[in-house]
Parts: sequence; structure tokens; C-alpha cells
Amino acid sequence: MAFREVNSKMIEATVVPGTRLFSQRGAMLAYRGDVSFTPSIQGGQGGVMSMIGRRVANEATPLMTVEGSGTVLFGHGGHHVQVIELAGDTLYVEADRLLAFEGTLQQGTMFMGSQGGVMGLVRGQVTGQGLFTTTLAGHGAVAVMAHGGVFEVPITPQRPVHVDPQAYVAHHGEVRNKLTTAIGWREMVGRGSGEAFQLELSGSGVVYVQASEEKL
Repeated sequence: MAFREVNSKMIEATVVPGTRLFSQRGAMLAYRGDVSFTPSIQGGQGGVMSMIGRRVANEATPLMTVEGSGTVLFGHGGHHVQVIELAGDTLYVEADRLLAFEGTLQQGTMFMGSQGGVMGLVRGQVTGQGLFTTTLAGHGAVAVMAHGGVFEVPITPQRPVHVDPQAYVAHHGEVRNKLTTAIGWREMVGRGSGEAFQLELSGSGVVYVQASEEKL
């Protein structure tokens, strides 16, 4: 793994010749060695068409390419950082939560309506996360940011997980997601629990939940 968690808000990345990392621009805190930082014109992986797709989808967070030989400390805004290791599967995550990821991963976007149909679109509006989300696929590590720390919740076929959409950070695995509602007369008269919407994730995988309902 190229990333090592220094503490809950910083990671150290090892950069070796012939490989590259991508990080959010401005996230470098310190480095040692012969390391270069170049604005990524394409905004990451996937080529020009992927770049255009991300910009159309509003998932084009400014990134930079990190190359050379040495170690780099990354952090951003004092947010908590969680390192996720992918072993051939796909991570679904909002672009603005990406701190850094290895260049071995393929970056793309996914239309939220393709998971959850109309409710997938509603989810985008309810969470304020838009209608698309970023995907990273393959083998490698990803560092994502969150408020107040991250808890890893397993998803099994027998036990789907329900998450507050505002507390959702990312998920991976063979997982379906849909927005469920519990709007009744109590919500209509302002006497509800305040949990009218939940994101239901079913299948096999993991969902990452932050300790806050605040967006980055």
C-alpha cells in the first residue's frame, strides 16, 4: 500500500520512480526526497473523454499528479482521513471527498439513477451530492476525507444497512443502493423523528459512515 496513516488526519504516501499518485490540489503538507507536483489537466485517470464526463457530471475536483522518489504528507482542512484498499473492485465516492489515490486505479463517474432508479435521483437532491458519483476501480489504495472520523459497516445479503444520506461517505463491493422514505403524518406536522430519508445498501460489501451529518 502506498499510503500509511500517520494519525487520524494525515497520511504519508511513498512515491517510487515509475509510479504516480493523484491527490487533491493543495493537499500536500510536507515532503522528503525528489518529488514533483503537477496539475493534472485531465483531472485524474481515464483519459480525455473521462475528464469531459467528470466535468459534465460536476465530479471534476482539481487534482495534481505526484511523481518522483520520496515520501509526502497529505491532509486537507483538518478533515479525518480513511485509507481504503481495493482488491479488484470498485469504490463509489463523492469527488470532493477524495484526498489521494494510487495511479493504478481507473477513475470514472456513475449516474446515480442507474442504482435506485428515480429514488437514486432523489437521493442526489436530498444529499446535495448531485446526480453523479465518482468511481475508482482496480487494485490500489484510496484516501478519503470525512467529518469526525469514519466507521466501517459490513453489508451482507442477510443484513442490509440503512445510512443517513448526509453521513454516507463511500461504499464498495457488490452493493445496490436506494433511498427509502418514512414520511408519514408525523413528519407532515413536524413531529417526526427527523430521519425521514435513509440510504439502504444491500448485497455484499462495506459502507463507510462518518460521525457527522455535515458535508465537506
